[in-house]
Amino acid sequence: MMRPALILVDLQIDFLNNSNLEPNQRAIVERASHLLRECRSLSIPIIHIWTTVELSPDTRMPHWQRNDRRLCLKNTRGHFPPTELTPIKEKELIVNKTFFSGFESPSLQSYLQQREIDTLVIAGIYLHGCIRTTALDAYQKGYQIWITQDATGSYDPLHGAMTTRYLEGRAANFASTQQLVSLLKNTEPEPDRGLKTLPVAMSKEGVIEEQSLKTLIHSSPSNLSNNLWQVPLADREIVSQVCNLGKTAQQNWKKTTILARANILKNLAILLEQEKAHLATQLAIEVGKPITYAHNEVNRAIALLYEVIKYKDEPLEYQQTDKVSYRYQPLGLIALITPWNNPLAIPVGKIAPALLYGNSIIWKPAPAGSGIAVKLRELLPQAGCPDGVVSLILGDRQTAMNLMCNSNIDAVSLSGSSAAGYTAQEICASRRIPLQAELGGNNAAIVWSDCDLRRAAQQISLGAFGFAGQRCTANRRVIVEHSCYEQFLADLYSEVNKLYWGELLDSQTQIGPLISANHYHRVAKIVERAKQDKLVVQTLPVPEHLQQGNYYPPTIICCDDSNHEIVQEETFAPILVVQKARDWQEAIALCNGVRQGLVATLFSQSQSWQQSFLNEVQTGVLKINSATTDVGVNVPFGGWKTSGIGPPEHGISNRNFYTRPQTIYW
Repeated sequence: MMRPALILVDLQIDFLNNSNLEPNQRAIVERASHLLRECRSLSIPIIHIWTTVELSPDTRMPHWQRNDRRLCLKNTRGHFPPTELTPIKEKELIVNKTFFSGFESPSLQSYLQQREIDTLVIAGIYLHGCIRTTALDAYQKGYQIWITQDATGSYDPLHGAMTTRYLEGRAANFASTQQLVSLLKNTEPEPDRGLKTLPVAMSKEGVIEEQSLKTLIHSSPSNLSNNLWQVPLADREIVSQVCNLGKTAQQNWKKTTILARANILKNLAILLEQEKAHLATQLAIEVGKPITYAHNEVNRAIALLYEVIKYKDEPLEYQQTDKVSYRYQPLGLIALITPWNNPLAIPVGKIAPALLYGNSIIWKPAPAGSGIAVKLRELLPQAGCPDGVVSLILGDRQTAMNLMCNSNIDAVSLSGSSAAGYTAQEICASRRIPLQAELGGNNAAIVWSDCDLRRAAQQISLGAFGFAGQRCTANRRVIVEHSCYEQFLADLYSEVNKLYWGELLDSQTQIGPLISANHYHRVAKIVERAKQDKLVVQTLPVPEHLQQGNYYPPTIICCDDSNHEIVQEETFAPILVVQKARDWQEAIALCNGVRQGLVATLFSQSQSWQQSFLNEVQTGVLKINSATTDVGVNVPFGGWKTSGIGPPEHGISNRNFYTRPQTIYW
């Protein structure tokens, strides 16, 4: 029986106000305060570690003195935590430090020993500095350590990702706030032996099943009481086993002709066409995608296959001179890490070019996308794909990290969150292997007064709220010229009210539920904070017959503060932020004024405004007079800034990533 204590590190206003903090300060404070409340209810000892410095005498660290950093000065406002994290006097210990580790003060170790604590749960900032040092000191003293993955932050997220991997391999375990609350309450869910368990891996030797592994249960997004299946979490040993098979299979696969590989892709396209109705229904049930959108996804997967097949006639060898030639060679064994929101089309868009160019694949889908992944993997042998060329492995974040770290992996293609991107970037950089990553978007539409406002409102409402906004290309923000602001808002409210709520298998349904209860609660907290900040928030009521699922109402938030979290963060939810622009230059500045850069669109008839938009907006995809959603299968797709790493996907970009040039001198 563990004896835990909660340690909150440097959750002080001066540190939290760092604008580069990731996750943002509001999210960290909300999750840390939730953890604090739960620990108080369980009578778990609580320690608040604060950086505390004075100027006379100067107790700041030397590098703070050199840079004249005046943070956390004793008894100033910035020295204290936000109200939600205020210690309870005489019940909770406050430990003051001037350098990095909480164990700098002997009072911490004394307090823990007196209470016979053996397990520390840590939340706070900065992950790469004070949390890391405190955790390592705790490890040296023999404590078991859990770090709250979503309630710790860093202003240097790549360094934070490196720290996470470093500590996980040595001194600490990482888990979400919710997982840690379950651990502390001793309510972690046990595997349900009566529930269907998906295979942990599908590879050369067929299905690999491991009954002893931990599992995650996936529930129906539209009906929380309906558990669909459970996903086993592959451990390092299984990852290594599957990677060894994939590496061996690639040696023979790369010797096949590109025409033979293209024929297998054509067979797969035919099988997807035959299975279209079943696949669309499975998508609707398992990830909550309205059936019309689900059919569109299957069609997109088929179109991606046929588009890749077109490149079978493109030469891969070129004779430069009589003495010099060059060719494009496969990379080897590719790790594909894919999300749950497009669990068929996104993987197919990666699998097809990887195979065409002679690579083998280890595919790790997001847990909620595992059901459709198993179905697709079952179709590959039927299409003629040899054993071991495409292996499927199921699991969680740790599984993905083990996969990317495996020495047999030659490259990684990932679609996922910003945090996942930093993790992949750090791993691939340390191993010096190629990385292609699409990391979501905070996509803006600019609406100018010369456009058809009603049509713009209709396009934007569908782009923002279709499939509950759970698309990387969904419209997150709309920037409206001040002269048409009120009229556009009226049109937008009118169009949103026309959106159809219904059963997922009803072809008219447009909105759909959020993927999980955890995602629902995260979104609800974001909107709640916006209301607390007196922002104008408009929502639609959820129909009573849909309230048994994760249905969140389409929400419109008017916000003039361009630095507010609701503007700066990708919510991945049915939330649309509306901003007013006084002039064109402000509109461009607002459009570019976020870290992400995936898609942007302009609604205007003016060729002058259109050309300025095309010249000045910093995103990987630009659109004119259409929704940010829906992109082609035959042109590059990728983000700028924090929305992408490495070359984009699709079209000619496929060869640029899945092969590497090799020059030969005779």
